[in-house]
Amino acid sequence: SWRTAAAGALGASLVAFRRPTVLGVIGAGHQAELQATWITRELGIREVRVWARRADAAATLAGVLSHAGLRARPCATTAQLLNEARLVVTSPTYIEVVDAVRLEVGATGVIVDGYGLPGWTPYGELMSGPSMTPTPLPSESPLEILFTSGTTASPRGVVLTHANWLWSGERTARSLHMDETDRFLTCLPLFHVNAQSLSMLNALTANGTLILGPRFSASGFLPLLRRHGATHTSLVAMLVRALLAQPSSDLDRQHRIRRVSYAISVTTPERLEFEVRFGMRLINGYGLSEAMTEVCVAPVFGSDRWPSIGLPALGRVVRVVTDEGLEAGVGEHGEIVVEGIPGRTIMRGYHKDAEATASTIVDGWLHTGDIGYRDELGYLYFVDRAKDIIKRAGENISATEVEAVIAEHPDVDRVAVVAVPDAIRDEAVKACVILRPGAAATADDLIAHCSTRLAAFKVPTIVEFWACFPETSIGKIEKKVLAAGLHVNAAEE
Repeated sequence: SWRTAAAGALGASLVAFRRPTVLGVIGAGHQAELQATWITRELGIREVRVWARRADAAATLAGVLSHAGLRARPCATTAQLLNEARLVVTSPTYIEVVDAVRLEVGATGVIVDGYGLPGWTPYGELMSGPSMTPTPLPSESPLEILFTSGTTASPRGVVLTHANWLWSGERTARSLHMDETDRFLTCLPLFHVNAQSLSMLNALTANGTLILGPRFSASGFLPLLRRHGATHTSLVAMLVRALLAQPSSDLDRQHRIRRVSYAISVTTPERLEFEVRFGMRLINGYGLSEAMTEVCVAPVFGSDRWPSIGLPALGRVVRVVTDEGLEAGVGEHGEIVVEGIPGRTIMRGYHKDAEATASTIVDGWLHTGDIGYRDELGYLYFVDRAKDIIKRAGENISATEVEAVIAEHPDVDRVAVVAVPDAIRDEAVKACVILRPGAAATADDLIAHCSTRLAAFKVPTIVEFWACFPETSIGKIEKKVLAAGLHVNAAEE
């Protein structure tokens, strides 16, 4: 089986480079990522999963790998950031980013879907390696470090354990009432908890079938579901809208899908149109990486009380608390907090960030930073996401990170980045900028500046120039005013 081959082949390579070690997985694709993940589970190797987009590859490597325990300095080269890696698995897309690093630190390079590249071993050739004996490990041993934007500019490494994975699979499969007849298809990337929990671990726990699809295509998605006889899939709001934008067809309802998992950000008209047109039920829910996803889920049977995010999932105790830490009343807004055991039902912590861990997990409660409320029947509702996080096409974008990049431009005096509604991608990134006296930078100049330093999805699509920012009495920028576009004092572009 692929599992035996993978554990034998890549496992042998890893052991040859001294266990425990660091495995870098950089844009390697579904199959390689899944196999590499399983190897770390079997052999007890610390995995660092890195997903780099070409435009921000250096910044991603610098921020992510420094948190993962690899040496990093403000002016360090990319090569210095991988000095603990013994094996790097990547695809031809990322050769330019990775190759110089690999050569300097002496790591073995494994290339997926590539041949004839000097110094790189084709992934397929490793499948004939000898078998390996799994290493017994405590269930709370780290399995992966999954990086999330969080509420700061720098990525935070969420340390997830074997127990986290087991709990996630049980929770998801039981909440959605899945069984061995189900076929789980996803086109979402495995570096996201969505694909890991709602598809991969869901399928493994239910003893079902996992189908890893190619990159999402609105025109090809329904034929893909039909071809594989899928019964479950998971979508983000942007994909729902992309499917609705396709021309109607007599084949729209010809599939075997029983349930579609998604989370928030779909409007009532969109939900109704989707369910009527495609004959698929959308199951709302709420989760986050720090909880190894699912916190609440709408009941599969019975009322879902739309737009509720549902009831606490299996094993979850969820509260809504006020700023004073008191239980919020019915309909009263407060922070969503989740009871859990670190390393079992919630994350073990943030990697090498004890301060952030201590402020997030307090007395056994995971503070999400998200605002919600309960109704009289105990159903939860999501109101607003964590401060300064922009949701675009299923990705989390730190406004602080984008602001830091724009502030590097020599013509920029002050900058504030906010989210504005986007009909297709949920939210767009808007940058509000005050230029230095005499400066002449244009919106195109600033967008070009960002494009060389940020991933494409993080680059602002809207740039407004202001003469001064609205501020509170203590000097904080009133971002709600900026988001509303009420720039009566805005400077001319």
